[in-house]
Amino acid sequence: MEENSNASNVARAIVAALDWSSSPDARNAAVSYLESIKAGDIRVLASTSLLLVKKDWSSEIRLHAFKMLQHLVRLRWEELNSTERRNFANLAVDLMSEIANPCEEWALKSQTAALVAEIVRREGLNLWQDLHPSLVSLSNNGPIQAELVAMMLRWLPEDITVHNEDLEGDRRRLLLRGLTQSLSEIFPMLYTFLERHFGAALNEVGRQQLDAAKQHAATVTATLNAVNAYAEWAPLSDLAKYGIIHGCGFLLSSPDFRLHACEFFKLVSSRKRSVDSSSSEFDSAMSNIFQILMNVSRDFLYKSTSSGVVIDESEYEFAEYICESMVSLGSSNLQCITGDSTILSHYLQQMLGYFQHVKLTLHYQSLPFWLVLMRDLVSKPKIVGLAAADGSIDNNPSSGSGHIDNERRKLLSFINDDVCGTMLDVCFQRLIKREKVLPGTSFSLGPLELWNDDFEGKGEFSQYRSRLLELARFVASDKPLVAAIKVSERIATIIKSLLLSPISAQDIAVMESMPMALENIASVVFDGSNEYLGGSSETQLALCRIFEGLLHQLLSLKWTEPALVEVLGHYLDALGLFLKYFPEGVGSVISKLFELLNSLPFVVKDPRTSSARYARLQICTSFVRLAKSAEKSLLPHMKGIADTMDYLQREGYLLRAEHNILGEAFLVMASVAGVQQQQEVLAWLLEPLSKQWVQVEWQQTYLSDPTGPLRLCSETSFMWSIFHTVTFFERALKRSGIRKGSLNSQNSSTASSTPLHPMASHLSWMLPPLLKLLRAIHSLWSPPVSQSLPGEIKAAMIMSEVEQTSLLGEVNPKLSKSVLGSIDGCQIDTNKEYAESHETDIRNWLKCIRDSGYNVLGLSATIGDSFFKCLDISSVALALVENIQSMEFRHLRQLIHSVLIPLVKFCPSDLWEEWLEKLLHPLFIHSQQALSCSWSCLLREGRARVPDVHAILAGSDLKVEVMEEKLLRDLTREIGALLSVLASPGLNTGLPSLEQSGHFSHGNMSSLKDLDAFASTSMVGFLLKHKGLALPLSQINLEAFTWTDGEAVTKFSSFCGVVVLLAISSSNVELREFVAKDLFYAIIQGLGLESNAFVSADLVGLCREIFVYLSDRDPSPRQVLLSLPCITPHDLLAFEEALAKTSSPKEQKQHMKSLLLLATGNKLKALAAQKSMNVITNVSTRPRSMVNAPEPRIEEGDSVGLAAIL
Repeated sequence: MEENSNASNVARAIVAALDWSSSPDARNAAVSYLESIKAGDIRVLASTSLLLVKKDWSSEIRLHAFKMLQHLVRLRWEELNSTERRNFANLAVDLMSEIANPCEEWALKSQTAALVAEIVRREGLNLWQDLHPSLVSLSNNGPIQAELVAMMLRWLPEDITVHNEDLEGDRRRLLLRGLTQSLSEIFPMLYTFLERHFGAALNEVGRQQLDAAKQHAATVTATLNAVNAYAEWAPLSDLAKYGIIHGCGFLLSSPDFRLHACEFFKLVSSRKRSVDSSSSEFDSAMSNIFQILMNVSRDFLYKSTSSGVVIDESEYEFAEYICESMVSLGSSNLQCITGDSTILSHYLQQMLGYFQHVKLTLHYQSLPFWLVLMRDLVSKPKIVGLAAADGSIDNNPSSGSGHIDNERRKLLSFINDDVCGTMLDVCFQRLIKREKVLPGTSFSLGPLELWNDDFEGKGEFSQYRSRLLELARFVASDKPLVAAIKVSERIATIIKSLLLSPISAQDIAVMESMPMALENIASVVFDGSNEYLGGSSETQLALCRIFEGLLHQLLSLKWTEPALVEVLGHYLDALGLFLKYFPEGVGSVISKLFELLNSLPFVVKDPRTSSARYARLQICTSFVRLAKSAEKSLLPHMKGIADTMDYLQREGYLLRAEHNILGEAFLVMASVAGVQQQQEVLAWLLEPLSKQWVQVEWQQTYLSDPTGPLRLCSETSFMWSIFHTVTFFERALKRSGIRKGSLNSQNSSTASSTPLHPMASHLSWMLPPLLKLLRAIHSLWSPPVSQSLPGEIKAAMIMSEVEQTSLLGEVNPKLSKSVLGSIDGCQIDTNKEYAESHETDIRNWLKCIRDSGYNVLGLSATIGDSFFKCLDISSVALALVENIQSMEFRHLRQLIHSVLIPLVKFCPSDLWEEWLEKLLHPLFIHSQQALSCSWSCLLREGRARVPDVHAILAGSDLKVEVMEEKLLRDLTREIGALLSVLASPGLNTGLPSLEQSGHFSHGNMSSLKDLDAFASTSMVGFLLKHKGLALPLSQINLEAFTWTDGEAVTKFSSFCGVVVLLAISSSNVELREFVAKDLFYAIIQGLGLESNAFVSADLVGLCREIFVYLSDRDPSPRQVLLSLPCITPHDLLAFEEALAKTSSPKEQKQHMKSLLLLATGNKLKALAAQKSMNVITNVSTRPRSMVNAPEPRIEEGDSVGLAAIL
């Protein structure tokens, strides 16, 4: 009677807990009552739950009761005695018999099977042996009973296949051992289920008994799910011995079960031979799998290439999964069939068939196999006996790598010219997206299904294209002649098709797809390490003839359309490495590039011809690419290029942007020639710029007062002239300097000391006006100035649509070509009103000056002493941080990233005092206030409130909130990046190791140094010495642990690690108290945020360091721990005793983690173990389909196949 009363109470509580129409208090009370039952008397829990799983109760109550029983078995099983456990197991098996009813829900069946499986896992092998006869007998009673047994067998190895942190390693090993020993009973049972119920399902369909057929089909599906639970770990020899491989292979012919069977082959195909397994048995089983999958592949590939045969999407989906398994087989176990030349040949032909298949999904699935295979074949030295004069090869199998070399040589014999040629053909054809090629183009691609943006789940096209090009490089490395011929023929065919018919945009797209392929193949053939260059003269001459012929064909083209001119330039610069080793063609290429440049209109007025401006810039960029790849081959032509540049500039045929890019190409050429040549080129390029740049008049007119920038923005031509000057400074700094290895080419007298940077002598005149310009731009955002600005300037200062789109993570709209037009001072988009055009002009200019100006300062700082000694810190501080409180978050982040981080990295230690306090103090003060305010708003109100979006009116509030949060997180992470740089080893060379510091702290306290002793050799020590820097910096670090940004906390924690080390190493009481109390507590708070899970190990490590090394010197660490809600003094004492027993930092960290979890009542979400409590969900292992579910193939009542009834 009491049991029934308890059951009724629990049932009502379950209903109340699941009833969302109940009040929150009622639901909470119900949940609390259910938890008390689960934690109370175990026998009451068992009897009550066993009553509630009976048919008398609703499905919701029964399901919850099953979960309570599973909770008992998993977490409280040991509280029952052996007799009770055995009785409980028998009752659970009886439940399986009771629930074997067609009317029962699948979920209830699954929970019953999961309960029995859980009991068997807990009790071990002995219980399985006792239950086995009963389970066999039960399964013989009918398909529903067999389905339940199959479900139980499916859940049995769950703790092996799904990692549970709450399952100890020993228990897992015991379970694995027990299950392995039981496979001789489990696998025959599963095979019997497959054979018996598949045949029975077909028979019942033939007899029109569809309900019975459904039951047998469900058993087959459950059995396949069970088989798949063993496929990843059970010995492959057992899977073969007991017919599992054969049975699943047979079901590949059944349209109704083949996808489940595919899952099995997907799992076993990636298995690798273990060290202790029998290689012959493994190879035999894997060879059998090869044969099964190859038979299926053969039939499909034959069918798909036969004319008049229609293949539906379900067939393609099936083929995709087969191909996936074939790829796994070849990538992991190809050695199993290399001994049989016939099988190996057929396998490679089938994989080639998939790779060249017109269906994109099949081609895509096979691509990884060919990448792995070709990478392996070309990455190791070929066994071609280069060292032997007679060409003999060491075939002695006893040599270290003889067997592997023989296998590789056999594979290479199958990867012949035809196979490589086919791979290259496919790669070249697929280097273009479907969106760019429409039906009816002159260069037909036939039925080939190209990549399209709707190709679900396959990443970006750029990633796919990179993999195709990587494969082309591997092929070129193995077969350079084949690759050279193929790429040349492909380009010639495209050119011919363009010359024979009117050119369309789609034809140009096909033409545009090949320069990257040409460049990649040329980079392999002519990289200097390929044996063919230094080997056979016949091969070398053949390669040269091919590329020379292609070059002559390209040079002969007389294209003047901007799009074709642009792509022709790309083809020419793609041959840079060829020209590096064969410089005879360099002069012709340079002449052709200038010819192409001059063929395009210089003055662009009609927006329809604006593409010419872009094409001109691309031709100039081709000079840069050519200079980078051809290197010294261009040096004899430098004077000719310079003369042509001077002529074009004198005649007014060269725009500033174009001159800058050609100047950059010159700097690349000069970097090959050495420092002296660089200095001469820089003097030639910079002298004309310096004459205008250093003039006092323009600086006084435009930069001396708040209205100056307004006047500058009204002078469009001069405004863009300034921009081009600044961008060329940026290019000059990026392209100048000492190349790696070039010091070796200098004479020995200069090699002993680092040569002066070629740009060092130019910084003194280049940077002061730039600082004034940046200060003027920064002032526009200060309230006194911004309030009086005209509307056009205010609008230009608002974030652009492109920046907003980027923050939202959306696809950027294509940039207007008007931006390209405006960079030379003329606005070409006449479709817009002038005011809007000028507003865009100003916005682009402000952004470009800020981007390039910051980069110039950051790059200049990397030069070192020359930068810091040629500038006055006062002017730098005025320019950078005078108006820092008015900066928007995006601009402040950019300033930190591009300027302050390089400046901190390269500032000489003797200038830290003079420079860093003036720059970092305003930054830290403002950053602490701004971040604290914005994070507080975000965590309290759900909105960050950043200054960047205040003037944005367009767009939904949700989009504005997303942008605000992104801006806040970006700035927070950039501040963290700055702190991690400040804490980097290179800037803290004077710090002792933690072991040394710990020795001092536990030993003689008098050996501890004052904090001032570290200030000259430790950047963090220097910062902490200055209270004006230390206070806001410390506050930022403390608050950072409360912000929900794990990525930022990762960076802050590295800085805190150095602070902790200084507190341990120094005698500074104030620092020690801060670390032992405030920082220690803040870190523990940070562990309460789930966002810090990724960095939790580092945070626990910091807690361990603070306690281990500071608790003897300061009472705060113990006080902080004792202030936590669930800790007792006894717990703390036991923790300290455990620490004292080990000197292992890893073990001490584990003790600290356990104590923190105990002390907080498991409330530290960052440390919460991700435990799978084996709550069974109704998840099928059937692979996800990329195609829509097919419509039923028959009308109700027909009896064609099992698909109609599933």
